[in-house]
Amino acid sequence: MKKFIVFSISFLVLFGAFQVISGYFMTLFYTSDVPSAWGQSGSLSSSVIIKESPSFSPFLLAFFAATIAYFAPKIFIKNSSN
Repeated sequence: MKKFIVFSISFLVLFGAFQVISGYFMTLFYTSDVPSAWGQSGSLSSSVIIKESPSFSPFLLAFFAATIAYFAPKIFIKNSSN
């Protein structure tokens, strides 16, 4: 039970950390096009266009978080047989 709790907590922390780090890098490398936005602001329509983000990115982050979280109990919990 102790290993499951450590795995669950480490998975949640690592997944959250990977999400924050990936968001940081996406924001860091984002270049806005302000002149184009000002040019289009006069003729805006009332429809909303939603762009899709890459669907594999959260799953890839979850895979890395789960892989690290799987090995975390072996690092933090010593064998109880000693």
